[in-house]
Amino acid sequence: MTKKTFSFPTAYTVILIVMLIVLGLTYIIPAGKYAKLQYDPQSNVFLVESPRGELTEYEGSQKTLDDLRVNIDYSRFKDGSISKPVGIPGTYEQLPRPSTSVLGAFTTFFKAPVQGLYDSIEIIAFVLVIGGLIGIINKTGAFTAGINALSHKASGKESLLIIIISTLVAIGGTSFGLAEETIAFYPIIVPIFIAAGYDALVAIATIYLGSCIGTMASTVNPFSTVIASNTAGIDFTQGMILRFVMLIVGLIICIVYTIRYGEKVKKDPSSSYIYDQKEELERQFLSNNKDEDAPKFTLSRKMILIIFAAAFVVMVYGVKELGWWFEEMTALFILVTFIMIFFAKLSEKEFVSEFMNGAADLLGVAIIIGLARGVTIIMENGMISDTILNSLSSSVARMNGVVFSTFIFFVYIVLGFFISSSSGLAVLSMPIMAPLADVVGISRDVIVSAYQFGQGIMSFITPTGLILASLAMVNVTYDKWLKFVLPLVIIIGILAIVMLAIGVLI
Repeated sequence: MTKKTFSFPTAYTVILIVMLIVLGLTYIIPAGKYAKLQYDPQSNVFLVESPRGELTEYEGSQKTLDDLRVNIDYSRFKDGSISKPVGIPGTYEQLPRPSTSVLGAFTTFFKAPVQGLYDSIEIIAFVLVIGGLIGIINKTGAFTAGINALSHKASGKESLLIIIISTLVAIGGTSFGLAEETIAFYPIIVPIFIAAGYDALVAIATIYLGSCIGTMASTVNPFSTVIASNTAGIDFTQGMILRFVMLIVGLIICIVYTIRYGEKVKKDPSSSYIYDQKEELERQFLSNNKDEDAPKFTLSRKMILIIFAAAFVVMVYGVKELGWWFEEMTALFILVTFIMIFFAKLSEKEFVSEFMNGAADLLGVAIIIGLARGVTIIMENGMISDTILNSLSSSVARMNGVVFSTFIFFVYIVLGFFISSSSGLAVLSMPIMAPLADVVGISRDVIVSAYQFGQGIMSFITPTGLILASLAMVNVTYDKWLKFVLPLVIIIGILAIVMLAIGVLI
């Protein structure tokens, strides 16, 4: 009889389980609401809705915010950085629980994810268009050709290759969440590093750590920074400087860590954590390395990468200076997709097919966004969101801002293990976590950074992420990776706590 091994459920199942638990909690947790404040830019007034639904109009000014003890700068409402309703501290009121039959609960459970999909349609459309564009770029071989060209130029200077590849992969991670696409790089990089006297762990670290630190310190990544900031009710450019500094410092630490290990292996091959696999890996990668099969880095492929990178620069400018949001950003990437027609060298049928395949690859992300939003909808309809927030507020109200940011960082480390989807975790958690920043008196972008750092650091080691697939590419076991990477995870974790503290204090 074959013994069944435990397999951790997918993000879809985790969120459905969370949805079921939350539905049960609506029968246990008391219902209640805060008064909500929202700015009306056309009339330049604040509209305040009481817990029982009565609307009151207030003057649009900093004095109104101060009188209501809303610790937010008035300019952030004026410039549109905060567009969602904000809970007013000290106004929580317990309300009668909505009466729901068993049939009603059953209906709510199955309607919530559908409503979540409807409510998230702008984000979903954006994700699918980005996925389609990435699918086309992958088909052209532009990413792989760029890495291959670098490998040739840095031949004999492999430490320089570590720096360049890690940096480029990190840029991809911080800008558009480059992760799964890096799987294609291993067959190119591993033979070069093994031939140079390094081991396969150096190749994995060069690519995987670059991707991890890039996504952990995302600056304009639409799948984490943009969605999380939008859900938190702020502009995604807020906190960008802090995350950019985290990216630079974290990347330097990862590169130095990898180079030090690599040079140690070069001097003494027996110091390698995978020394027992040395001969096996040399036979596998050095004998089957066919350089002629790699795509060439042609002018058209260079132009594809340049245009793709430029699109993110335009996106940041549009959001920051022109007031763009998901509709305009999606239109931008549709425009970029049309421009790619002239450089991709694909037939019309191939182009459309690869766009659809790329969008299909991210359909799961889109569904997770809808499911996660469904959890929030159940909480809102059951009126327990504000009750939970009120309870958490009582716990953190006396916390120092630095202690609070550290606390939230560790909360997201735990959440990041169970929910590996950055978009899903953002939509699921931000409606609860972001308002806590107002209670403590810090900027909401610190919560967004804590979410990114906490979930991001889990990607270095969590078996529910991409690491097992990456290790499988080079036949390295998970325990050897942990032995290699855990000291680095501790260092990066300390750095993240320090950076969050700086974000609180500046």
